[in-house]
Amino acid sequence: MKRILIVDDDKDLRFNLSCVLKEEGHEVIAVSDGKQALNAVDKNAPDLVLLDIKLPGMDGVELLQEIKRKGNNLPIIMLTANSDVKSAVHAMKLGAYDYITKPFDEEELILIIKKALHAQYLSQEVESLRKKLGQMPAPIEEAMGDSPQIKQVLKQVEIIAATNMTVILQGESGTGKEVIAKMIHEKSLRKNKPFIAIDCGAIPDTLVESELFGYEKGAFTGAEERKDGKFEQANGGTLFFDEITNIPSSIQMKLLRAVQERKFQHLGGQRDISVDVRIIVATNTNLSDAVKTGKFRDDLFHRLNEFHIDLPPLRERKEDLPVLNKYFLDEANRELDKKLEGFSGGAMRFLLDYPWPGNVRELKNVIKRAVLLADSNHITPACLSLNNGTHPAQSEPQPQAPMSDTKEGASLKEAKEKSAGQIEEKMIKEAMVKAGGNKTKAARILKIDRTTLYSKIKEFQIK
Repeated sequence: MKRILIVDDDKDLRFNLSCVLKEEGHEVIAVSDGKQALNAVDKNAPDLVLLDIKLPGMDGVELLQEIKRKGNNLPIIMLTANSDVKSAVHAMKLGAYDYITKPFDEEELILIIKKALHAQYLSQEVESLRKKLGQMPAPIEEAMGDSPQIKQVLKQVEIIAATNMTVILQGESGTGKEVIAKMIHEKSLRKNKPFIAIDCGAIPDTLVESELFGYEKGAFTGAEERKDGKFEQANGGTLFFDEITNIPSSIQMKLLRAVQERKFQHLGGQRDISVDVRIIVATNTNLSDAVKTGKFRDDLFHRLNEFHIDLPPLRERKEDLPVLNKYFLDEANRELDKKLEGFSGGAMRFLLDYPWPGNVRELKNVIKRAVLLADSNHITPACLSLNNGTHPAQSEPQPQAPMSDTKEGASLKEAKEKSAGQIEEKMIKEAMVKAGGNKTKAARILKIDRTTLYSKIKEFQIK
């Protein structure tokens, strides 16, 4: 149902037209002159106007121009006698959708109205799409920056994407390994197939096998029905292993067979299942070192290492910060429905000088918080707070202190022997800073397991 405004000084014509349009399901407003018509346009927001050429006072052409002058783009159909066809044609040049001569056929009029309303709908859709396109983020490649390091990464992505080769992405936490993995997938022939990501550090060791390979009904207590694993879910597409070194040693042999042969068996199953998946893995440690220490199988490493991409930390590509800052500002504006225009000089200096231990992920979070807190049209230093809760004003005069209480490489056990929990707490905090908030990496720095680290974080109430 649409709202249609009839403007005609003929009372009988207004009545007849109203009846016809109401039978078609439309809401009708009928007036007799230009003044009433302008008032109805402002108050009732009609979807279409049927406008007579001959009106008392302001004629139809003048009324048409006044409606258009107000910036209103609603479709207007002129009603005219044969003797006024020239005026109707002139009205179309001024923006009327069409005209129809009196006396008119009702079916012909209804058809013209339907066409006009449909054309208006299409026009609104195009305008809506234009606005959305104007708000869309820049392509992710443009948002990553122009530094030589990033250009090299993007060049490698272009080279490898069209192949089916397995890729290792290596870089510190927060450098965008999953973003690069998705980019490889989107540029590949598999782009219309699933991209399945697995956070290997977030799955308990006891559930890794069933998550990756699925299970049959009755395979274990609670397995009440058959379940597909990640390999099956990614069939035809890409399977991304984030922090691959967290895969338990007991599962690595079965993973090797699945990667090598693209075959595996469900937990509790006897039948080989074949899949077509591309494998991309990510790690924030050196896989070669993990092989040397026995944490990662040598044969699995060499099977995965068909192509290798190193992602540089943000502190080594500071020239990319202006581009990243704008990208994350625009993203936060869209998400939080705000309209910040940029950064003050002080805020930009801080963002450029800060070492960003949490890399791009930390930068994104800091800018998003700043957009939320900003009470002007620019981000200022007062809006900025770091992931550890400090503020630029607090952090600038307080550079990071070295771990002076214990020698480099000291274990947590040695720290406990040397002093009480005060040094132990300090070491954990400093290790967390070094690891950019990554508990798995912090545990490796401290030479303890993650369970112990979690309990210590809880004990000392470290945020």
